[in-house]
Amino acid sequence: MPIPKDPNVLVGLETSDDAGVYRLNDEVALVQTVDFFTPIVDDPFTFGQIAVANALSDVYAMGGTPLTALNLVAFPIKTLSSSVLKEILLGGLSKLEEAGVALVGGHTVEDPELKYGLAVTGIVHPNKILTNAKAKVGDRLVLTKPLGTGIIATALKGGMASEEAVRKIVESMVALNRKASESMQAFGAHACTDITGFGFIGHASEMVLASHVGMVIRSKEIPIFSEAIEYTKLGLIPGGAHSNRQFFSCRVEVHSNVPSFLTDILYDPQTSGGLLISLPPSEADRLVGTLKKEGDAYASVVGEVVEEPRGKIQVL
Repeated sequence: MPIPKDPNVLVGLETSDDAGVYRLNDEVALVQTVDFFTPIVDDPFTFGQIAVANALSDVYAMGGTPLTALNLVAFPIKTLSSSVLKEILLGGLSKLEEAGVALVGGHTVEDPELKYGLAVTGIVHPNKILTNAKAKVGDRLVLTKPLGTGIIATALKGGMASEEAVRKIVESMVALNRKASESMQAFGAHACTDITGFGFIGHASEMVLASHVGMVIRSKEIPIFSEAIEYTKLGLIPGGAHSNRQFFSCRVEVHSNVPSFLTDILYDPQTSGGLLISLPPSEADRLVGTLKKEGDAYASVVGEVVEEPRGKIQVL
């Protein structure tokens, strides 16, 4: 598809980044993104919170500050009570208020399948944009949230997830990535992406391709929900994980010592996942320490950026 050139488009389609960035002037650029999906949990209020946290995450990953949002709703009004929609929107509004984001409108259509999300507009200084294309050789990689939300959500749909497992992923998914975004900028991050539908491997692959580097991932350092390991061993793996593996495995070399269940989790599609941050090695442990003090208990240094092989991820 031909992409029209505009000198004010600072981040566009070319690097598969989390959001687009458009320069208004020398001091301000717009950050724009859109995201919506079907329910991942049963409670409508919680679903609304997760959907909003997920949509805002793309702006935080770019180092931006979200300012306004538009609701996007597809709702089966003939088969579900409008009270369900009200709870979804109230849940979303609660997260917007927490983030200091103004809800300025939206669009609703009738659809047999329920969907909810946001179009979000934020701002960033043109010289302070964080993309997935500037990871530097020698950088350390920090992951701020644990993996496994897709697997546990699959177990929930099958009636096999424990209450504790669901509680853990809900707590993680409703948490905003705002503090992590602010902290990574303070510690001089070079690149960032959030971990969502393409899973850890998919989004890490986008970073190595855009940055023309390689990665080494220390699998034992990856934070994972313990229940996700249990459910993976039972075969409760979402279809999206198989799609991610099919598409991205050509860029991955997995050491023979890495257990197969862990590889499955690395491909697991996440909802409202954490940030994967590439930053100078001298700052990585300091960032993790700061995040832990701010409540991101799972934040961990999970690997490093290497020169070769470019475009490849080595999982050790």
